[in-house]
Amino acid sequence: MASCLSFTPSLLPRGGLVQGLVWGISAAIGYGLGVLAASVWRAFADRGARVPGRRSWRILHIGAAVLLTVFFGLGQYWQYLIRGLMGVRDHNIWFVVLSPVVAVAVFGALLLTGRGIRALYRRTAAVLDRRIGHRAARTLGWALTAGLTYLVVTGLLLDGFVGLANQAFSVRDTETPTGVHQPASALRSGGPGSLVPWDSLGRQGRAFVGSGPSEGDIATFTRRPAMDPIRAYAGLGSAQTTESRAAIAVQDLERAGGFERRNLLVVTTTGSGWVDPASVDSLEYLSGGDSATVAIQYSYLPSWISYLVDQSKARAAGRDLFDAVYDVWSKLPAGSRPRLLVAGESLGSFGGETAFSGEYDLRNRTSGTLFAGPPNFNTLFRQFSDGRDAGSPEVQPVYKDGRTVRFTNDPGTGIPPAGQPWDGTRVLYLMHPSDPIVWWSPHLVLGKPDWISEPPGADVLKGMVWIPFVTFWQVTADLPFSTGVPSGHGHKYQAEYVDGWNAVLQPSGVSPQDLDNLRQIISNG
Repeated sequence: MASCLSFTPSLLPRGGLVQGLVWGISAAIGYGLGVLAASVWRAFADRGARVPGRRSWRILHIGAAVLLTVFFGLGQYWQYLIRGLMGVRDHNIWFVVLSPVVAVAVFGALLLTGRGIRALYRRTAAVLDRRIGHRAARTLGWALTAGLTYLVVTGLLLDGFVGLANQAFSVRDTETPTGVHQPASALRSGGPGSLVPWDSLGRQGRAFVGSGPSEGDIATFTRRPAMDPIRAYAGLGSAQTTESRAAIAVQDLERAGGFERRNLLVVTTTGSGWVDPASVDSLEYLSGGDSATVAIQYSYLPSWISYLVDQSKARAAGRDLFDAVYDVWSKLPAGSRPRLLVAGESLGSFGGETAFSGEYDLRNRTSGTLFAGPPNFNTLFRQFSDGRDAGSPEVQPVYKDGRTVRFTNDPGTGIPPAGQPWDGTRVLYLMHPSDPIVWWSPHLVLGKPDWISEPPGADVLKGMVWIPFVTFWQVTADLPFSTGVPSGHGHKYQAEYVDGWNAVLQPSGVSPQDLDNLRQIISNG
């Protein structure tokens, strides 16, 4: 039955190989739970295992074949509907054909692993049984086997994987993306007079300072004189510690005149140091180029790995960078300070939040904040979402009548609550109903979340249900593919940044036609 339930829909379209993976894992979990239940039943009944007859096997095989065929067909139909909701056209039928092979391989590997652990337990318990009591030997045998398994998984497998990934991506960090060149402007880190060497910026840092709209691009959009935006950055090679990288980035920002601009944006990057160009470009266009942006790198790992293992680094980067900026900003005369803005996507939003204690701190120390795709474990995101006003759904909550903090699935179609004042600092969260980064949580294993209990968002099937264990693995399998869907779905927020920043900044002289034009510019960027 667990195999059949693995075909139920989750947040994103699943290719055949991913479905095979989820299928195999679900089958192994179902098998394990069945074995456990049978063992408990025999213990209470005080009898040994019975050998099933031929008729029982025949009923099992026929029933399983019928159920798998039905659910396999339903699964393909559900995936067709999800692809239609998101406008996904890529679909490889051969991977679907291969999914049973993948499922069998995964199930077999997990079954062999489980039996190996059981054999280790029995051997350990047998050795202990010669020296201590039988019950104590069994209990201690389980404890030792569980402890050893935990150490192998977390110490050898996980740490080994992270170490190899870190080594591989550190080599990639020395590369420069195609088409990116060292800046000739003193307004960019790595350029003439910069305190941060070009070679120390890392791959994503070089992409950040070596790209973006020019003064001419912005002037063409605004149809009036513009400024060349300032971008400051420090990579892992720029300084040894997060605090020292934040310090040199802020020093380079100050050298370039960043504190003399009208808008100063502090960005916490994703794991590899990536800054979403759609976010910063949108801000620079809407501000007429009268802006400065600063960011630092804290890891070599890509976002989906950093999401799981680099949370402490993201926390330190967000806090240290904002504190370094705020230290300089707060000492300026009140009348000459730039508007202090904060942004972050995915793990960057987690790091960006850590500089603040809550709603009032965000209101008092910033002029605006835009977070996109916040992970479910974000402290402030959870605080605001869990404390949402009665009647507002988790997929688009309303907090304190939207007086400071608001949430939206699509800022172009509205930011609830409509008709309520939104004065002073505006804090906006962009979050798609289909974004697994937002909704993944270990609590999915045994707990039904509100976002599944409530009516689904616009790009999530009504047929999605919560199933213990299965839903957790389905959403987990969605994580690596969260950006493999069109913008406006999953973990892709490119299309929403224009309207998001327009809502936060409230720039004057920007017409609906201008916003349409800018969306096109950002989409083509």
